[in-house]
Amino acid sequence: QVQLVDSGGGLVQAGGSLRLSCAASGRAINSYVMGWFRQAPGKERAFVAAIARSGGSTRYSDSVKGRFTISRDVAKNTVYLQMNSLKPEDTATYYCAASDWILSPISSYYGSWGQGTQVTVSS
Repeated sequence: QVQLVDSGGGLVQAGGSLRLSCAASGRAINSYVMGWFRQAPGKERAFVAAIARSGGSTRYSDSVKGRFTISRDVAKNTVYLQMNSLKPEDTATYYCAASDWILSPISSYYGSWGQGTQVTVSS
C-alpha cells in the first residue's frame, strides 16, 4: 500500500491561486492512477482531477476544467493540483487518492487516501 500526505491548503481570495501537494511514500506514484477529490460540508465527496499511471492522460470535472491542472514529479514521488481562478464554490476539504485500477471519477475505485487539506476561497 501507498501512504499519502496532502498539504498546501489555505485561505485565498476569489480569483487567486493555490497549489496543493500530495506526497507519497511506501510505493511509487507511477504505479497508480492518482486523483484529487473534494468535499464541502453537507456535500458528497466529488471528483476533481486524475492523472494516468503513465502521466500522459488527465481527466477533470467540468466545474474545474480550464482552471485546475494536475501534475506529478516522479522523482519527488509527489502529485500536485494547481488551482487558478478560484471561486467561493471551490471551498472544500481536498483529498489526494491513489487507485491501482482504471482512471475513474468514482471515489470507491481509489484505495489509498490522504488526510485532507482545507481550501477556503473568500468572495
